[in-house]
Amino acid sequence: MLLGLVGKPSCGKSTFFKAATLAEVEIAPYPFTTIKPNHGIGYVRVECIDKEFNTQCNPNKGFCISHQRFVSIELMDVAGLVPGASEGKGLGNQFLDDLREADAFIHIIDASGKTDILGKQTEGHDPREDVKFLEEELDAKFSEAVAKQFSGLKVKEEQVKKVLLKLALPEKPSGWNEKQLKDFASELRKISKPMIIAANKCDDEDAVKNIENLKNNFKEHLIIPCSADSELALRQAAKSGLIEYIPGEKDFKIIKNLSDKQKQALDKIKKNVLDKFEFGTGVQQVLNTAIFDLLKYIAIFPGSPNKLKDSKGRILPDCFLLPSGSTALDFAYHLHTDFGKNFIRAIDARTKMAWGKEHVLKHRDILEIISR
Repeated sequence: MLLGLVGKPSCGKSTFFKAATLAEVEIAPYPFTTIKPNHGIGYVRVECIDKEFNTQCNPNKGFCISHQRFVSIELMDVAGLVPGASEGKGLGNQFLDDLREADAFIHIIDASGKTDILGKQTEGHDPREDVKFLEEELDAKFSEAVAKQFSGLKVKEEQVKKVLLKLALPEKPSGWNEKQLKDFASELRKISKPMIIAANKCDDEDAVKNIENLKNNFKEHLIIPCSADSELALRQAAKSGLIEYIPGEKDFKIIKNLSDKQKQALDKIKKNVLDKFEFGTGVQQVLNTAIFDLLKYIAIFPGSPNKLKDSKGRILPDCFLLPSGSTALDFAYHLHTDFGKNFIRAIDARTKMAWGKEHVLKHRDILEIISR
């Protein structure tokens, strides 16, 4: 899975990216800071099952803190888009092309209203305009690509059929007029590239009103207030051993003596962000919502009822993300083609019940695949 971070220049995309990945990327308050797409590893948070088995897991990938498992996903930060990007303005075409491979978009919005549509500093900008322009640019790019072919957009045949049925369009695109083409491209983009809005800089005094307006005007979108700056500060403090902080939590614990300046900075984050907003800084919630609610994936653990260790002695080393509706057979193939081809049954490690190949899996299932 690849989540693409999109938005205008200076909205906080690079800060969000670094907060989510702690990768070293250039961050500066001016347009086009990011010149080439940055790829990094972020993590979704899953309640680990190790606690149910009175043990502590040893992740092969990702990490686990206080029985909260962090499973890796891929993020891509693309340079800011400006109105007219689909026509080549700014650095538009290059970066719109870079987004073709994304499975979903996280649209980073400057909820403070302190940057205009071009990413320049201002006062009183309406963030609703940012949502409208970005969707128009993406739709324009889709229209262009649809006019040529579907394959380059990483869309599925069933998604195309779903849109055709919804809009009652003629089966042959050659018979569509310009409006039908645009309508089709827009619906296809919404289905194949779903989008969540991260209302960044939520701690600004003007942000609360702007976020409420966004929610009232774009009810079809999931909108989550966030403060990428606050999340980055907390993760860096935790990485330096100053505090204990689990991404997604609404609190932290100071474990080392801090300077007055450090204490004041953390107190400000606690008061203006963690105590004020439902999901704390919101960054972890954006990632989790994108994967589990927008793309509807589930987390599955491999494990035997009698043995939780792998051949190297690691306890519950793996946790995989699969599409919702996946079966025991799908999971077997995900582990290895031979497991799928020679599937006999799956064993639920919790209940020791045997499952057939058509058994539909649930979030946080743990099972062992038995094959010939």
